[in-house]
Amino acid sequence: MIDFSQQDLEQLEQKGISKEKVMGQIETFKDGIPFVELRKAAIVSDGILRFSEKEEKELIQYFESVRGDLELLKFVPASGAASRMFKAMFNFLDVYDPSKEKLSAYTERTGDTAVQKFTFEMKDFPFYNQIMDRISAKAKNSDEEAYLFVKEMLIEDGLNYGFYPKGLLPFHKYGTESVTPFEEHLKEAALYAKTEGKANLHFTISEQHDAMFKKEQAQAGPKISKDTETQFNITYSNQKPSTDTIAVDMENRPFKNNDGSILFRPGGHGALIENLNDQDADVIFIKNIDNVVIDDNLQEVADSKKMLAGVLTKVQAKAFEYAKMLEHNSISNEQLDEIKTFLENKLNVRFPNDYTNLNLEGQVAVMKDKINCPIRVCGMVKNEGEPGGGPFWIKDSENDVSLQIIESAQIDTSNKEQAAILKNATHFNPVDLICGVRNHRGEKYNLLDFIDTKQGFITEKTKEGKELKALELPGLWNGAMAFWNTIFVEVPLVTFNPVKTVNDLLKPTHQV
Repeated sequence: MIDFSQQDLEQLEQKGISKEKVMGQIETFKDGIPFVELRKAAIVSDGILRFSEKEEKELIQYFESVRGDLELLKFVPASGAASRMFKAMFNFLDVYDPSKEKLSAYTERTGDTAVQKFTFEMKDFPFYNQIMDRISAKAKNSDEEAYLFVKEMLIEDGLNYGFYPKGLLPFHKYGTESVTPFEEHLKEAALYAKTEGKANLHFTISEQHDAMFKKEQAQAGPKISKDTETQFNITYSNQKPSTDTIAVDMENRPFKNNDGSILFRPGGHGALIENLNDQDADVIFIKNIDNVVIDDNLQEVADSKKMLAGVLTKVQAKAFEYAKMLEHNSISNEQLDEIKTFLENKLNVRFPNDYTNLNLEGQVAVMKDKINCPIRVCGMVKNEGEPGGGPFWIKDSENDVSLQIIESAQIDTSNKEQAAILKNATHFNPVDLICGVRNHRGEKYNLLDFIDTKQGFITEKTKEGKELKALELPGLWNGAMAFWNTIFVEVPLVTFNPVKTVNDLLKPTHQV
């Protein structure tokens, strides 16, 4: 049992974290988090749907026919800072001196291909002219120019891009105008998340960037609004302090900072299930801030989103019909079998082995439990070697089989059988989700009831020279949605254009 001091208890109260929650997290550290047990990779025809062009058009038409009666929302996780995007460039600034070494000698000596590519293709970045206007008179040669370019891009007295949120960096250039992911998300929302001329967007951002996003909205919003004939209703939230997780020492005791306070750390993107839970709409589109496309590809992306929304709204209409039927208790065995077939074939639900041994009342209870869940339709892209969570059939600690998005860190790759299943994965998740979070009565589910807390991550870190263990919450589209009903659908590769490093902006999909 951990003895919390008065100072500890005051700190917990201040953060809005209960003592019970902290004790639960400490128990998780003690027990460890087991690897996920993969049954098989989800593939087309076994867990992933693939539609013909005709079927896709029909799904888009279905969504278009019902969207006028629906509340739509686009939810964008946008708290990522750009610092990781520029990791190689920060390192370059630290170690390269243009007065002592030629740039070609530096790249040959270090094998730094990231810097080589960056400096060779500098002219293709959307912020090239902006930086060159500021440094052009200062450089004596091309090597010094490259160095000053990186310096001006990153330092606090320059453009300070290393501090920026990813969503507010220039990503694309149209003529002389540079455009941010924030703007691109507005353009997208106008195409598929709009009803009666209005589009609702919610961005989860870091508190330190609040003012920057409001400023960008004030500058870019009216222009995009005019161009797309859309009235944007934009809201923001920050990750809640109550979702921070406790860090422990190697003996699983609360890790203390030098000032005696307990060390808490951000819980990772899984913490955003709380932010999502605060939203309410019939259909919620989820897409990461850095996954945007140039105008040429906008329509194809919008059609893909509408197709997924068609899948959701169509299956949801039937699920609601069956949920109402189950509520009236006077249900026949034939109707029950019909609902079971629907759940298995359309929502990938798997039933416990003892289901057939239950009486009618018991079967109805199981059925109600299975059908009254939020639904997520997840786009899946063919695996082209990009990292990302993959679609798998898994068996959980209760021996229940379900369809899940699993990260490689959750898999015991030292187990040959599990490694072989991982290798068989044909698709990965580009964070492209359409969510139905209301029940058949129009009431919003409490999404916190559908989290598998055993799907988090424990990592080892150091602070002030001391070792510690940190806990990451189950990921937003992984364990945080583990007990949702899940549908996977193949989507085109054009829908996946993340920018993990600054050089990703040089890919053809980001060049106008």
